[in-house]
Amino acid sequence: MPARVRTYFGLGRPYRFERTIIAVIALVVAATVLATARWLAGIDELHGGGPRADYFLYLLVLLGLAVALVRRPWIAGALLVLAIVDFAWGAGAYALRRAGVEVIPLLPADKAEPVRFQWHALLQAVPIPSLQLTSATGLAISHTSEGTRGRDPRPEGLADRAMVATYGGSTTYDIAAGEGDTWSDRLALALDRGRDAGRFLVVNNGVPGYSTVEHLIQTAFYQTKFGKTPRCAVYYVGWNDLRNAHIPRLDSGYADFHLPSQVDSLKTRRIGGSHVTLSPLLTMLSRVLGAGVDTVRYFSDPYGRPPVDGDDPRVEALFERNVRSISAINSERGVATIWVGQLLNRAQLRGDGRYGWLPLVRDRDLWPMQQRLNALLARTARALGDTYVDVPIDDFSDSDFVDNGHFSAAGAQRFADFLAPVVRDACR
Repeated sequence: MPARVRTYFGLGRPYRFERTIIAVIALVVAATVLATARWLAGIDELHGGGPRADYFLYLLVLLGLAVALVRRPWIAGALLVLAIVDFAWGAGAYALRRAGVEVIPLLPADKAEPVRFQWHALLQAVPIPSLQLTSATGLAISHTSEGTRGRDPRPEGLADRAMVATYGGSTTYDIAAGEGDTWSDRLALALDRGRDAGRFLVVNNGVPGYSTVEHLIQTAFYQTKFGKTPRCAVYYVGWNDLRNAHIPRLDSGYADFHLPSQVDSLKTRRIGGSHVTLSPLLTMLSRVLGAGVDTVRYFSDPYGRPPVDGDDPRVEALFERNVRSISAINSERGVATIWVGQLLNRAQLRGDGRYGWLPLVRDRDLWPMQQRLNALLARTARALGDTYVDVPIDDFSDSDFVDNGHFSAAGAQRFADFLAPVVRDACR
């Protein structure tokens, strides 16, 4: 080794072993970072050009600067400590989550997910109008100028078409479906046949996470789209209301947990929350800052509590109240109301685990609770004179879903085929 290099790294007179220690540790950590990146690439969870690849590049840059600045040990040491902390938190949190331990995610996503939603004072998150994007999974997504899922309708003949408004959460927005493949899209095609061709306009008002609380707000204040009031409205509901099951002292408008959580679920918070930066340390600092100064905060956080057995009469009563309120508004406006009970993928809802969206409900308990809510919805709809569609769960298999409740393209088509005759009759 040349004398000049030895001196640079503290191995030549006068000896500066603090430089040697920093350089050796930086090289060892760099080798570990590269090995971790290679392992993630090997399991197809690291691709070039995404936030996760930028994270590993950021770590290597920090370590490279630490080596380059060893002649200034305090600066080099600070950079080295930052790299070690960010690597330990980011990769460590990923390893714990992979092992099944519930920890805050700090490792950036492999692929960037474009922003689809913006903050709203009443609904917390709404689709950004006139948006076209390709999701991280390669799906083509469009929002209309009215902030609904899909493309703007052609203006020709719009005044003569009966609007069918569909409402629901992520299973109506259809987060796993590309443009033209949502069940609302398939319903529109099923209705646009024979003598009914050009008669109906289906508008998809679904937004991920929305419960009957949000649907009540949508119905009361934001029902008119493209200058038209719906002829009928289809509500596919239940799953997101059950998210509030067993929360102590549950707010009657879900304002203590569910509504503020939407700000993080749909990433409409400016700093902190669910945002993940390249630096896990910066991510944690922004979350602490956001929790301390942001107006939107949780008044009840059920995560970390043990699961609770049985049904929740409080949620059922609030669900029925919301259904009755929505129906009353539609009835006063002359809008026919159609209710559809939620379908779930029973094949993936077994065992004592909890997949996360419902913090206090075991997977094996969810479908029985949903069945009970569907029965309540059916009784309430009939008592109100509304239409209830009993879509047979036994006609749907695991292949009709992409996970525990979101339709595949085949499932969306099957679901739309069940709805179309009822919607056609109710919306004439």
